[in-house]
Amino acid sequence: MEFNAATIAGFLNGEIIGDPEARVNTIAKIEEGHPGALSFLANPKYERYIYTTLSSIVLVNSNFVPGAPVRATMIKVKNAYESFASLLRLVDQSRPRRKGIHPTAVIEPSATVGRDVYIGAFVYVGENCVIGDECSLFPNVFVGDNTRLGNKCTLNPGVVIYRECLIGNECTIHAGSVIGSDGFGFAPQSDNEYMKIPQLGNVVLEDNVEIGANVTIDRATMGSTVIRKGVKLDNLIQVGHNVEIGANTVMAAQTGVAGSSKVGSNCMFGGQVGISGHIKVADGTKIGAQSGIPGDVKKENSILLGYPAIDHKDFLRSSIIFRRLPEMYRKVEELEKQIKHLREE
Repeated sequence: MEFNAATIAGFLNGEIIGDPEARVNTIAKIEEGHPGALSFLANPKYERYIYTTLSSIVLVNSNFVPGAPVRATMIKVKNAYESFASLLRLVDQSRPRRKGIHPTAVIEPSATVGRDVYIGAFVYVGENCVIGDECSLFPNVFVGDNTRLGNKCTLNPGVVIYRECLIGNECTIHAGSVIGSDGFGFAPQSDNEYMKIPQLGNVVLEDNVEIGANVTIDRATMGSTVIRKGVKLDNLIQVGHNVEIGANTVMAAQTGVAGSSKVGSNCMFGGQVGISGHIKVADGTKIGAQSGIPGDVKKENSILLGYPAIDHKDFLRSSIIFRRLPEMYRKVEELEKQIKHLREE
């Protein structure tokens, strides 16, 4: 699919600096640009590449002023990164959707399937399931009994959804993820063995949730594990039983949320963050990568780092002291020797 600069600028309400007939048919990083490619410049760290890139068109912020000649046609927009994302979304949505049910798919007679769906090879849809309109279930998807999918959901290859889970509209779940597996519930016995506690609840994903690849969201012991609308989870995330994740919260890869914790809305977690069980994290909390949260975060819009996590400014100040600890230790030893010597005298 090919677009010229005039068409792109019209869609983005941008200003063209250069040739309005410049054409692109692919995308590329600005540092890897080539003729026919569209790139963007949002981070000033990459500005040097705009003067050498071979991309035909580059999206830039409206306040960008080049410090040297630029060969590419520039389109000035309010926010280059957001505009680039909008273009990618437009291209993705313009791709033809698959429709139809593959002959190897197994759909139980009591299941209800909406219109314009795609159900790929070796998909299983269980008893009393509901698959909404325009859903896409790619090969080897498993949907357990009594599960409901809203409209326009996409389950990528190998997704497993256990029984009785509820999936909202326009949710996307990527390959290998498991929704509704048993929560980690075991009662210790007097003989040092553990008795499994039946997990009788379910998982609820509200509308417009996106789940990355190889994510596990455990079903509740009782009630529901709830992922609120607009949540985005990266790959390789573990969400324990009876957890609630608030609306529009985002989590990066390898984050773990232990059972019965409540995470607020509009939070942002870096990679490998660990949340202890049975705690509450306030709305708007931002947690840096590899941080650990052992207790409640009560203040909204906190920014935390470290383990146990503390305010990011305190952590940065503390990190300066951490680096100086060996030197400080040597000084303390020397002072102790001097004090001992003075006492002996």
